[in-house]
Amino acid sequence: MNWKDKTILVTGGTGSFGKKFIQILLDEYQPEKVIVFSRDELKQHEMRVAGFNQDNLRYFIGDVRDVERLKRAMYGVDIVVHAAALKQVPACEYNPMEAINTNILGSSNVVDAALDTGVERVLALSTDKAVNPVNLYGATKLAAEKLTVQSNAYAAGKDTRFSCVRYGNVVGSRGSVVPIFLKQRSNGKLTITDERMTRFWLSLEQGARFVIRCIEAMRGGEVFVPKIPSTTIVDLAKAIAPDADIDVIGIRPGEKLHEVLISEDEARSTVELDDMYVVQPAEAFWFGYEWQQEGKSLPDEYRYASNTNTQWLDIAQIQEIVAPIAAEMEGEKA
Repeated sequence: MNWKDKTILVTGGTGSFGKKFIQILLDEYQPEKVIVFSRDELKQHEMRVAGFNQDNLRYFIGDVRDVERLKRAMYGVDIVVHAAALKQVPACEYNPMEAINTNILGSSNVVDAALDTGVERVLALSTDKAVNPVNLYGATKLAAEKLTVQSNAYAAGKDTRFSCVRYGNVVGSRGSVVPIFLKQRSNGKLTITDERMTRFWLSLEQGARFVIRCIEAMRGGEVFVPKIPSTTIVDLAKAIAPDADIDVIGIRPGEKLHEVLISEDEARSTVELDDMYVVQPAEAFWFGYEWQQEGKSLPDEYRYASNTNTQWLDIAQIQEIVAPIAAEMEGEKA
């Protein structure tokens, strides 16, 4: 793919992922234009003054709940990365219709606008919490995934294609546990919900580069899942504050002990490649089935879960990943 003649729109472009993704695009791929689509004018201003002020970068205020505004923003756009979402589990539980309006109906609006304006490729970001969801956030992301993948059926005769990426916790993303631990360590006490807990982890840069790769590779209908390491919550706490006390406060409503990136049922239609899995569309046979010849099938009852993962981060590796986030937070204090 020649990125230099592409116009890319990123919903939720002022978020942690959006900024890293756009930074890599501008520095390494030099696209014709990148459009930041988000609803917060302050975050757009802060992003601009922080150095995101290149001539090929545009800022577009809008909400994914507004399909007409999305259509206006997508005129002339080749690629859409849909990263906008309400993602804080407690907030989604307390404000269920808000989560539905943004994560499900907003995703529907992205699909409709892309179809109506002739966008070539739409890649939506999902989460491990969409697999066998136990909270509303996960349920909305599952619905958004299904809606995105199945919308390839609407593209019959059109060039628009829809796919998803699904990965685990992003180290240092807004609202994640790493910044919380970094703030708590000055008090000498870290709070965790359950000592048995495990999670998948990847860095912002890994996530952004994986999305770029999947945009280039997508045919439509796939859910791309990277092979990423796990860590225990206890090791994460020890890596960030080895001398701090740990206060176990009990698991929160809607929280799992372990996360799953591919369920046993999905494994039947999943292909394994060297560094990722490709979940093919099980319900229909439009696109995305070329992957069958490029990888290997998974064994019966296979389950890609954070507690049975074959890749694990040790404390030194966690510290290496966390160090840049700690330095950034210290710089913000100064």
